[in-house]
Amino acid sequence: MTPMSAEKTAARPDPPPPRGQGEGRLIATILIDGLPATPDDLAHQAVVNYGAYTSFRVENGAARGLDLHLARLEQAAVELFGESPGETDFRRLMALAVAGRDVCWLRVSLFSPEIGHRDPAFVGRPKVMTSVSPAPPPLANRVRITAVPYEREAPHLKHLATFGLVRARRAARAAGFDDALFVDGAGRVSEGTLWNIGFVQGDRIVWPQAPMLAGVTQALIMRGLPQVGLTSKTRPIRLDEIGVFDGAFLCNSATPVCPITTINDLAFANDPVLLAKVEAAWSAQAPQPIADHDDDEGVSRLGR
Repeated sequence: MTPMSAEKTAARPDPPPPRGQGEGRLIATILIDGLPATPDDLAHQAVVNYGAYTSFRVENGAARGLDLHLARLEQAAVELFGESPGETDFRRLMALAVAGRDVCWLRVSLFSPEIGHRDPAFVGRPKVMTSVSPAPPPLANRVRITAVPYEREAPHLKHLATFGLVRARRAARAAGFDDALFVDGAGRVSEGTLWNIGFVQGDRIVWPQAPMLAGVTQALIMRGLPQVGLTSKTRPIRLDEIGVFDGAFLCNSATPVCPITTINDLAFANDPVLLAKVEAAWSAQAPQPIADHDDDEGVSRLGR
């Protein structure tokens, strides 16, 4: 299976949902440290975008890759604020936020009202904002993407500075594509605007090696690949060599696997059977209960 002409195989994805039925509208219940958000809390969030977050689907009080989401929050809290609320508090606030809901989308954000543009020096425990909303649908069932030169600031963090990726996504759509793939200054493929990318080469999944956010869904797929008879490898991938691959797909917490039909003018004839195996690798990772954990270490500090 090899790439072929984009003109022959390009397929348009289903149209996005009308505004108000998808990403154009947010209906959310917001708590900060377990209490209803105040106008002052939200005003600070609106004008100071210093912080980090993670987000994921919750079903019956459990989430796939919860251990990885917790580790992401811990790392970001210590790096950005010097102190973490700790796993016990994270779990308690998550459980409180999703209580009584069968299926929902949970976003957990870290911020501090003590940090501003004029005085950024605060070091200490950040506030934890939980936002619960209806679970979104997958991004698409297939996409056409364009590669653009862009490197996110502090790419290893899922931080709040999203201007560059939103701008890139808007420009891609204005140019007739569905989304954008980032390429760094050395010509290496890194990540997409809202997702990670994997390439198919025979029965192996090849992941890019470059400064980027380590995706939770990507990690779950990697965990499960041996269970479905596939292998994986991570290595630098230059944009000018992607023609050697048989297929490509994107993945994120809302979209376990979505075929990429074209990158710029290069098309891929993705094998649906193989991509179904990749999705099976993800689904084989059992959801982890949010509240089912006993941890007496409530606070983690920089240097410990």
